[in-house]
Amino acid sequence: MNKFLFIDIKDSETAAYIFHRQKGSYKISEVKKIPGDEKRRFSLDGLPRDIDTACVSLPLSSLNFRVIDVPFSDKDKIRDVLPFELDGIVLGGSDRVVFDNVILDSSAHARQVLAVYVDKTLIRDLLDTCRSYHVDPVCITSLELRGLGKDFSPERLLSRVTVSEEERISLAAEEIKAPTVNFRRNEFAYTRAIEETKRSLRITAVLALLIMAVLSAGLIFNIVSTRAGTGYLKKEIRREYQALFPEEKTIVNELHQLKSHMKELKEREQLLVGVSPLNILLDLSRINRHNGLFNEITIQNGTVTLRGEAPSLSTIQDIKVELEQFFDDVTISDSKTSAAGTMIFSITAQERKS
Repeated sequence: MNKFLFIDIKDSETAAYIFHRQKGSYKISEVKKIPGDEKRRFSLDGLPRDIDTACVSLPLSSLNFRVIDVPFSDKDKIRDVLPFELDGIVLGGSDRVVFDNVILDSSAHARQVLAVYVDKTLIRDLLDTCRSYHVDPVCITSLELRGLGKDFSPERLLSRVTVSEEERISLAAEEIKAPTVNFRRNEFAYTRAIEETKRSLRITAVLALLIMAVLSAGLIFNIVSTRAGTGYLKKEIRREYQALFPEEKTIVNELHQLKSHMKELKEREQLLVGVSPLNILLDLSRINRHNGLFNEITIQNGTVTLRGEAPSLSTIQDIKVELEQFFDDVTISDSKTSAAGTMIFSITAQERKS
């Protein structure tokens, strides 16, 4: 069972919500009050040690805001211009804060955006506290900001937000799926999953080469160990080659074809350990999957194949739209209903060249 720890820091106290994942959704299993103080320091003693993932929520009183208008809606582009907007209002410049944005309203010519920022010292101290308990949160967000919802107005940011515990738990579950903001960026970015994936790909490539080296060594040893005689050696080479590559029916020159296989393996090694697969995985982590799941991801020669399940056909279409932000030629190649009533799908896309 996957456990998710959500640390909810409030103005007067701190709470820990422990969720477990069940059929694509998060169900609350335990609520605990944990010791904390006005400096956002807290203790995680007594919490379960088998936590898979964690997230931290800050109260609105810890955040700073500015409403701006921009001529585009892409959140990444908005983040690029935010430092210029914040430089004039943040003491010491935008380098002293971590920021994100929430799109409030849009028209034909502009987007109204809420810039949300927090001092780097607070984020650094918060992460140090979490790591002292061997907890590395994947995101730092604010469920109270999500709680403003459609009733948002700049004036409400200045007033005390009152949210019941039941509402906070519901908002926490929504934040786990898609955080409203995330202050784990730049120097505070969450990198553990990326490093683990990178290490796994490298190990896979090395193991593949070692296996091929052992097989090739066995082939060479068997050839050298055979008795002299050209005809006999050719027969042994042919036999060993067929054992290695039984799917090949046409064999003209065993040595030349073996070199071709070695070259192909080296090309695949470059594909495994290069930057491109990591970029693709990063892009996939940014999209909103709308409660859909990816069960299998295949990356080969710039083609990405995603197989998974979703609650409905419209959800698959929503996932396709999300993918088109980062990939080209996105196509739903297959979709059908499973025995459980969910939609099983397959989507192919092409890596976008920079």
